[in-house]
Amino acid sequence: MQYLIFSIIGVISGITSGLFGVGGGIIIVPALTYFLDIPIKTAIGTSLAVIVPTAIMGASKHYHQGNIDWKIMAAIAPLAIAGGYLGAWMTQHLKPGQIQKGFAVLMVYVGIRLFFK
Repeated sequence: MQYLIFSIIGVISGITSGLFGVGGGIIIVPALTYFLDIPIKTAIGTSLAVIVPTAIMGASKHYHQGNIDWKIMAAIAPLAIAGGYLGAWMTQHLKPGQIQKGFAVLMVYVGIRLFFK
């Protein structure tokens, strides 16, 4: 049963990643914590590891479609990498409940902004 859930999470996160540029945090983290009772910190780390090959595949396809602006990528990537390190470091100092609540607030805020924009 667990492998069926993993498969469903994988398919949905892969499709949303390629289609919308999201999937790891928005699909994998909530699914692992809700359906499989995985601790939030483990779900986040696992999601980040899964999204690497997913991002490579999606970026490759978007590259062939001409959908990548390399100047924007080069401007954002260095600080995004540093921010990823900082965020992972911060998980050592935050309680799981704080991370979960912060994540929920972020998802609601982003959802509302996207819906009404």
